[in-house]
Amino acid sequence: MVERFFRDITTNRIRNGVFRSVTELAMAIKGYSAIHNKNPKPFVWTASAHNIIAKVIRANRKLSSKQNATLAFQLISNQ
Repeated sequence: MVERFFRDITTNRIRNGVFRSVTELAMAIKGYSAIHNKNPKPFVWTASAHNIIAKVIRANRKLSSKQNATLAFQLISNQ
């Protein structure tokens, strides 16, 4: 969610802006945050830990290195 929030700041405020100083940039970021925080929405995880781990294991298998195979084995063993 943090990365997504930074993406939104970049897309909606920073990318098209013109900032003549770091202070102006910081003020733009603070302004965006203030507007965003007027109507905050909680983040709710929709995936279970098991599904996330399974996805990591599948990704590691596709990378097919010995180190990643070892990691996948350790994750499976700890379930």
